[in-house]
Amino acid sequence: MNRTVFIIDGFNLYHSLREAAKLSGDRGTKWLNVRTLCESYLQLAGGNATLKNVYYFSALARHLEATDPGVTRRHRSLLDCLRSTGVRIELSRFKPKTIRCEHCGHTITRHEEKETDVAIAARLLESFHLDECDTVIIVSGDSDLAPAVRTAQKLYPEKTIGFAFPYRRKSNELVQLTPLSFKINRKQYLKHQFPPTVEISGRTIHKPLDW
Repeated sequence: MNRTVFIIDGFNLYHSLREAAKLSGDRGTKWLNVRTLCESYLQLAGGNATLKNVYYFSALARHLEATDPGVTRRHRSLLDCLRSTGVRIELSRFKPKTIRCEHCGHTITRHEEKETDVAIAARLLESFHLDECDTVIIVSGDSDLAPAVRTAQKLYPEKTIGFAFPYRRKSNELVQLTPLSFKINRKQYLKHQFPPTVEISGRTIHKPLDW
């Protein structure tokens, strides 16, 4: 038995979903059932692969509420749907950063997602350390994860690490790290959408408009 864990870089996947929607006639892609998407690629981890867990890493963009009311409410609705399928949610945060123009001296404040890369790296090592699984497939094209993968390979050479690259998020650097990698087809996003309404413990969650 090949116990397999998927680790999802939520924001890397989110930007992929936005690009896929533009090429799909603006058909919604964000209402994604991550668990069934992972299950559809499980056979690529090996013929005897079984899904042990799915971990989804993201952060709530509270700083956007002023210009986009309801942004966190929509996000929480998706997270509730994912939890109902057994996906384990781990949230990081956004941190404000002041940027100063070297030419005019003007400053602006931007928000950067913090801790997610480190949290994914920690989950990778913890899953192997606790012998939770035999294979971890990371859904991301972020090359910042490369050092964590190299470390895990040194410490747990008997384990397997693979990459599932979100649509248009392939990293050649990550491809070189492991023989197990594949690209997610954008049509799979459309195939693995939650229904417009999801019932959870007597509560009805509606798909957000334009999702």
